[in-house]
Amino acid sequence: MADNGILQLRSLREQVYEYLRDAINRGELDAGSFLDQKQLSENLGISKTPLRDALIQLETEGFVSILPRRGVVVNRLTLEDVRNLYEIIGALEGAAVISVGDLLEEAHYRQMRALNSEMVAAVEAGNFNRYYARNLAFHEVFLGLTRNNSLRRMVENAKHRLYDFPRRREFVPEWELASTEEHAAFLDLLESGDVRVAADYLRDVHWSFAVQQRFILQYYFPDAELLKAEGA
Repeated sequence: MADNGILQLRSLREQVYEYLRDAINRGELDAGSFLDQKQLSENLGISKTPLRDALIQLETEGFVSILPRRGVVVNRLTLEDVRNLYEIIGALEGAAVISVGDLLEEAHYRQMRALNSEMVAAVEAGNFNRYYARNLAFHEVFLGLTRNNSLRRMVENAKHRLYDFPRRREFVPEWELASTEEHAAFLDLLESGDVRVAADYLRDVHWSFAVQQRFILQYYFPDAELLKAEGA
């Protein structure tokens, strides 16, 4: 592998995967475009094998589609994709909360409340990256307690699909603040001992497509023609 500064010495397949996913996130690989595998191999100084392996992983996670005799195309994130991902994440995170309810302690609640406060401050400061990072960290407090690594990977992959197609940098402040209010309500339920009710709230409100739909349309599909094409 050429030492061109793009990739560092780790698992080669992992490096290529992360490089391509980040390129999608940055908007360098446009949705609907075909990837030039020969050019990518040359640019990265690698053989086609690790590139192919990385593309297979990206296809599994929904980032690309490998089309026989046509090549590899970067997938668009559709309204149906978002609907399905919300259902998946809600179900999995709800199950995680139920499984770790007995492990949650006061320190976890303090940590989540602090992260939620930082999210509010990030919205007020107009700092999307900070909000995004604190939001992931909030959910990771309880997800990190589960021993079900498969569940955690599935949630992580689903969130990558939601946030990296590519990730929009603009705020929808009303949505971000509503999300922090939902976090606070979720924590109130947890701290009162209603773990199953808290899990239901997380699934049926925070990750409900129907509840969040107007914000989802505003954030992901601001183009009226795209909304019309999606049948929204």
